[in-house]
Order: sequence, then C-alpha cells, then structure tokens
Amino acid sequence: MARNRFAPDRGLTSRMVLTMFLLGLVYVVFVAVLVVVLRDAWPLALVIAGGLLFVQYFFSDRIALFSMHAREVTPEQAPQLHAIVDRLCALADMPKPRVAIADTDMPNAFATGRNSRRAVVCATSGILRRLEPEELESVLAHELSHVAHRDVAVMTVASFLGVLAGLLTQVGLRIGMFGGFSRDRDSNTGAVLLLVTLVSTVVYAISFLLIRALSRYRELSADRSAALLTGKPSTLAAALTKISGQMARIPTRDLRQAEPFNAFFFTPAVSGGQGLATLFSTHPPLPQRLDQLGRISRELGRY
Repeated sequence: MARNRFAPDRGLTSRMVLTMFLLGLVYVVFVAVLVVVLRDAWPLALVIAGGLLFVQYFFSDRIALFSMHAREVTPEQAPQLHAIVDRLCALADMPKPRVAIADTDMPNAFATGRNSRRAVVCATSGILRRLEPEELESVLAHELSHVAHRDVAVMTVASFLGVLAGLLTQVGLRIGMFGGFSRDRDSNTGAVLLLVTLVSTVVYAISFLLIRALSRYRELSADRSAALLTGKPSTLAAALTKISGQMARIPTRDLRQAEPFNAFFFTPAVSGGQGLATLFSTHPPLPQRLDQLGRISRELGRY
C-alpha cells in the first residue's frame, strides 16, 4: 500500500485482520470439502467464481459509474468539486483520483477502483446541492480514505468466497428442483448434491455476516481517518446527520433502486435499522458513527 497521511487505527485494523482471518479459515475448509466431495467437478466452480471475481476486481470502477449513471467531469466542468479533491489529496499526500458526478437527487458519494491509478471518487448532484463546502470536504475525505486503504480491492477479494458459495447453492437448488435429488437418479449423486448445497448455504451465510462486519469496520475507519485528516470531526458529523435526514425526503422507489450499491455509499440508501438488523448492514448505525466522531472531537480538543 502506498504511504499517505491518513491516520491508522490499530483497534479497527486488528478487528479487520481477525475478520479476514476468519474468512480465510472458512474458505480453506470450504475448498477442502469441495475437493473431497466433488472430486473432479470442483475446479469448474472455482473457475466460474474466479471469472466473476476477475470482472468485479478489474472493472469495478466502470461497473459502479455505469450503474449509477455517473459521468467523469473535468476541472472546468466542476471547479469546486475538483478544488476540494485537489486540496484533500495534497493534504493526504496521495495521487488524485478521477472525479465524477452522478445525476441523482439522492445525497450521497462513493469511491471505487482497485488502486489509486484506477480510482474514481463520485458525488451525486443531490449532495452537491445540499452540503456546505466544508461538509462536502469531510465526506470526500471519507471516500478518499477508502481509496488510500484500497478498500474496494479488499472487499472484492473478501467477497470471493460468498460468490462461490452462493453460486454452488443456486446450482444445487436448481438441480434439485429438476429432479437432481429424486430416487430415480444415482443415490450417491443426490447425496453429493445435497451435501454441497447444505455446506454452500452455511458458508454463504457465515461469509455474508463476516463481510458485512468487515464493511462496517472499514466505514468506521474511514470516518476516523477523514476526521483526523481535516481536523473537523464535528463537520463530518453534521454532514452525516444532514444526509441521513435528507434521505427521508427521497422517494422510496429511488432509494430501493440504489440499495444494491449501499456498500459503495458514504451512507446507506436504506438504513439497516437497529439491533439484530445491524448484523446485515453494510454501515454502522448513525448513533455509533456520531459517537465515534464525538470522541475524536473531544480528543482533538485536548491538544
């Protein structure tokens, strides 16, 4: 990873490393089961899942921009936006990513790209209209932290196991629906398909929860990095509060359409709620994010 001035967080880093270790452990066990049970057929599943990973990893920036109907903009087309990104990149000592705008009223921002050379930071037209320059700067600092820490690459690699398990689960269920588990077929084949489907379902569920936990840790880390880089945690808290409040004014249909991209966004289009629902959310609850920023503000006030 290229060196930059985004402050590290040992606590969050250790939790992310532990989560990645658990994902790797589940991955090893899952592949071992595939090798034993499927024998000659398991390489095909890995090749298909690997192909999906390849596309997602190398074309994540294009896919995200296309899906959000975003367009790259020049400094002449968006001088204020480029000026903020220029200042933050100089402050963080990192290469400047491409800059884009998504024409949607939903106030949000996201960053994508497997590395700093392929990165793009995108703001929606809705967030550009609603936030003050300092608030927008804090949000973009959060997104640039994702770029600096290569979060898109990390999450893409981490999701590989879930993609593979989900693929095998779907294949197993479809074969079962079309008679794959019937008594007329070879009993061993049916047992193998059933076992692979059950194992894949369990692995998918475990990896799903671990990936969501990893995503929440990375959002907290990006909040912290942005607050320390700009020295204005209260401004980031104000932006979070404002955007969350404005989300209620966006038509539900538009929010539902954007929900699949929650993992990319600064704040989710549809909140994951509280309690157990938090386990399935890509972002920490708003109170948790505000509490962390409040602690950082108090710490900065001591110096």
